[in-house]
Amino acid sequence: MSPGAWATFWTDAAGGRPAAVRWSDDPSPVPAKSWSGPLDCADIELLARICGPAIDLGCGPGRFVAAMRARGLDALGVDVSAQAIQLARSRGGTAVTRCLFDPLPGEGSWEHALLVDGNIGIGADPVRLLRRAFELLTPGGSVHVELDPPNTCSGPVLLHLESADSVREPLHWARVSASGFAALAGQAGLTVREIWHRADRWFAHAIRPSTTEPDPVAV
Repeated sequence: MSPGAWATFWTDAAGGRPAAVRWSDDPSPVPAKSWSGPLDCADIELLARICGPAIDLGCGPGRFVAAMRARGLDALGVDVSAQAIQLARSRGGTAVTRCLFDPLPGEGSWEHALLVDGNIGIGADPVRLLRRAFELLTPGGSVHVELDPPNTCSGPVLLHLESADSVREPLHWARVSASGFAALAGQAGLTVREIWHRADRWFAHAIRPSTTEPDPVAV
């Protein structure tokens, strides 16, 4: 994913100008302030499940990284957008400008990896992305993924970035429903332990197995 695709988007968002994302299969735009503002109740419940070193993949402006650092956790944000990383650092988060498929600090030692705010769709290949999360986790570590509601469509889509100053080519993305996640996670070597929802948002908690692998969770 090109870093330049996000540059004006996050610059507009930081300046209070209109900025939103829209998936090609959903006419409703998601405003950037949803990711730049304070934590909501679903965010807080997700972070309650984080108890050790965590890496946020596609951290954007860093609300999760900043919150984890404020709790005294070792947390790192990763994003291709230098503008997003500047915003994350300004909130007190530790973050690096990097493609998540490039070498990253602490590979194989993170206890938690986050793929939230639609980031399961990065690169339009959820299995490849989950395999990358597997590589970053320590055995027994967890990946926390935000999903679409059960029984909605999963598959490739286009992601449109909408901001005040420019129109960009859409990005290739993917969407994954809660009911379709376990099969994808299994292809990546992960085992789903829990699927939960709060305030109309759906999440999955999957682990990189250490020695034994429990039965997948069905939705």
